[in-house]
Amino acid sequence: MENTLSTPLGESEYQHQIDRVIQTLRQDLPTLFERDITYDIYTSDIYFQDPVNKFKWKFNYRIIFWTLRFHARLFFTEIYFDVHDIQHPSPDLVLVHWTVRGTLRVPWKAKVLFNGSSHYSLNSSGLIYRHLDTWDRKPGEIVRQFFQPDAGE
Repeated sequence: MENTLSTPLGESEYQHQIDRVIQTLRQDLPTLFERDITYDIYTSDIYFQDPVNKFKWKFNYRIIFWTLRFHARLFFTEIYFDVHDIQHPSPDLVLVHWTVRGTLRVPWKAKVLFNGSSHYSLNSSGLIYRHLDTWDRKPGEIVRQFFQPDAGE
């Protein structure tokens, strides 16, 4: 792969758009369980994949974030999306490392914790067209945390 990305934008316009994408992610991600994200940095045919979901189109992308907020309020007394690092390792990629941690709304106050990374692929206009998430453990291991009492209680 070449080090340059052919874009319909000039180099400085493309960099400005990438800076806007990174700034938007930096603002949106830590509060994604509390309020909606900004969708104008994504293409209409955004493709999303994580260990349990796979779909295309911005409408479905909006639904997944609505679902995250709904379930966060319903099942957790507290939940956080901690962004550790945002990198731009190549012209068409933004990489975010994060942790989800929370306390379930159960009498034994089970804690949930897992780490992951999001790979955002950018098109020639600097919009995200693919979002791939990886987690540090399997979904079943995360669900098993729901049934373990908080060791600190």
